[in-house]
Amino acid sequence: MYQPTRASLGELLKRVHQDERGAVSIETILVVAAIAVPVLIFVLKVGWPMIRDKIFHKGMEDLMGGIENVNGSGTSTGSTTGG
Repeated sequence: MYQPTRASLGELLKRVHQDERGAVSIETILVVAAIAVPVLIFVLKVGWPMIRDKIFHKGMEDLMGGIENVNGSGTSTGSTTGG
């Protein structure tokens, strides 16, 4: 009958530290995260207010102006005229 040998904690830690599989991918993920997080924070803090104020609100005003031009008064009654 097979009995697995019990390794001491020191031997297990030694074996784990010698095995470097996956270390490069973890390092790459950490580097990408270290670059991406500050960039994301900067874009959200600085870029989004400019985008919201200059582009989004202007686009919404343009859309609302287009609706007013189509409806004539800017309000929609929901009724249609038809024959």
